[in-house]
Amino acid sequence: MLKADRATRILAHVAEEGSANVHVLSELLGVSGATVRRDLQELHDQGRLQRTRGGAVTGAVNLELPLRHRSEKQREEKRRIARAAAELVPEGAVVGLTGGTTTTELARVLAERGGITVVTNAVNIAAELIVRPEVRLVVIGGLARSASYELVGPAADRMLAQYHFDLAFIGVDGLTAHEGCTTHDEMEAQTDRAFLRGSARSVVLADSTKIGRVTFASICPLADIHDVVTDDGLSEDQEKALTDVGVRVQRA
Repeated sequence: MLKADRATRILAHVAEEGSANVHVLSELLGVSGATVRRDLQELHDQGRLQRTRGGAVTGAVNLELPLRHRSEKQREEKRRIARAAAELVPEGAVVGLTGGTTTTELARVLAERGGITVVTNAVNIAAELIVRPEVRLVVIGGLARSASYELVGPAADRMLAQYHFDLAFIGVDGLTAHEGCTTHDEMEAQTDRAFLRGSARSVVLADSTKIGRVTFASICPLADIHDVVTDDGLSEDQEKALTDVGVRVQRA
């Protein structure tokens, strides 16, 4: 198993279980305990998990799974959210799309319709849309993040300042009424804000597992968001907390 694949499996296991020891990971990966210890130390040094004596645990806010693993979680809910979000997009609209598993599902729905302009900083979304001549595609440049397939940073922010969107759809890693929208990376958060500044209507796409969570970097307060599209897993108390601060909530 390649080193990158081992890292993905380790992060997925620790995220799902909350912790893991070297012996369990060694059996899971089919490698020696020494190899596991080296992998855990590298992931710890990168801030992606917390190394412990004999294993590792997930940190409170810093563990970010690679996109290819996240794409399989809550997949049906994300597809329903994407279909509901697509109903908000009128013919001929200019749409901003950040990276993320749910925004990727939305891009696929919109590609089937065509007749719109999509501006995105996600290279995986761009790769899917570039073969769709019925969709006008603008790709934002910047520093590449391997965890999310997004291009972020000052170059991305400067380019986004040149555009205006009818709607911007952003993915988040956490959302609460008090802390607003959060994500794992501060540069990604800054580029997300650039999408929101250029949009007439700002929409968060978040499955219900993201709501009630807070992660490392603040994107924006909920006052900057017009709509949240989520799934039926959202509790009534959570919905009330969001609507009380003026956000429209749509369950898919």
